[in-house]
Amino acid sequence: MERSADWMDQAEGDLEHARNDLNCGFFDWACFSAQQSAEKGLKAVFQKQGAEAWGHSVADLLEELGKTQSLPEELKDIALELDKAYIPTRYPNAHPSGSPRKRYIRREAEKMVGHAEKIIWFCKSLLPGL
Repeated sequence: MERSADWMDQAEGDLEHARNDLNCGFFDWACFSAQQSAEKGLKAVFQKQGAEAWGHSVADLLEELGKTQSLPEELKDIALELDKAYIPTRYPNAHPSGSPRKRYIRREAEKMVGHAEKIIWFCKSLLPGL
């Protein structure tokens, strides 16, 4: 069953969640939600192509997509940055001390949300009609 629309809907919801977290000062969660948004947006593209997309790495998913699609060079660096928000934004033991909520700042969260927006825009360009 092809469910690319469901994956993109969730990706857009995660992006909205990231924006809300940013506005409310939950910078760690804004970064994580941005990463999740990009991951799910890419999985929507794979779903539309009838391909399996495993894993949580935005960079790995993008690299795999690059085997069949032309990719803007900027997206590769963006994907690597987003991947750095996957684990340490959620787990206190990912940092030498302090909880993640005290380790992330507004500027980082704004950057990650912007990165997710670019990847979602790119994915939507590959999914006409969604």
